[in-house]
Amino acid sequence: MKSFKDKVSESVSFIQRHTHTFPKIGLLTGTGLGESVAFFETVKTFCYHEIPHFPISTVESHPGRLLFGNAQGLNIIAMQGRFHLYEGYTPLEVTFPVRVMQELGVKILILSNAAGGLNPKFQAGDIMLITDHINLTGSNPLIGPNEKTWGIRFPDMGQAYNNNLLKISESIGREIGIRLGKGVYVGLKGPSLETPAEVRFLRMIGGEAVGFSTVHEVISAVHAGMRVLGLSIITNINDPDTPSPVTVDKVIAVSKKTSPILTTILKKVLEAIYDHQIC
Repeated sequence: MKSFKDKVSESVSFIQRHTHTFPKIGLLTGTGLGESVAFFETVKTFCYHEIPHFPISTVESHPGRLLFGNAQGLNIIAMQGRFHLYEGYTPLEVTFPVRVMQELGVKILILSNAAGGLNPKFQAGDIMLITDHINLTGSNPLIGPNEKTWGIRFPDMGQAYNNNLLKISESIGREIGIRLGKGVYVGLKGPSLETPAEVRFLRMIGGEAVGFSTVHEVISAVHAGMRVLGLSIITNINDPDTPSPVTVDKVIAVSKKTSPILTTILKKVLEAIYDHQIC
């Protein structure tokens, strides 16, 4: 049986046979946000099912495409669609693309997601810069033997979300007149949404947004030595006292409406990364 690392290596070899782009920036999009990364000049597109061992997106609004191209002077790899534990994937499978990016030479990972707002100051359509996270999925992608060539056994998570990238993003928000919140993202397994009692608990422990992704990918990225920037699109506000039904259609609608704003922020962040030679 092939090891996880062997499978990653075969995916990387396949990609390198079909493209000569050497990306330094990785972009990973969440529900309804796939078009936010379609702004750059694409030189090669793969459907996930074309790549050996690559997982397949099964969730609505996750197109399942891997794009290679360039923007703002930088070579980029972008994922239109991600994978979740609730789809039946293991933590290793969820983070498979992060390891592929690592082997391809990615140094900065920028993630976006659709999240429910826990902070009552947020409004649907707001964008929250993730300053930290709480992993309540009950699992971790680093469980099992440690692959020493990928990272150390016990990676420090004290600054999982890069302070420099956060400051750059805050400055860009002020520059373009976009209100960017900041806060702690709580990662749950899903797919059932939170009960009012769970919302109260998540608020009590410091959560300001909640979703079913991101935390495992960030753990693997930190293990890989990548600098990480995370952005949550607040698609709804969880009010435990007056709960209202949330549907995936509503989540997708808010995400798509906010996607052009996210695109502007991403372009500006990439410009700053290039100008300051961060990667």
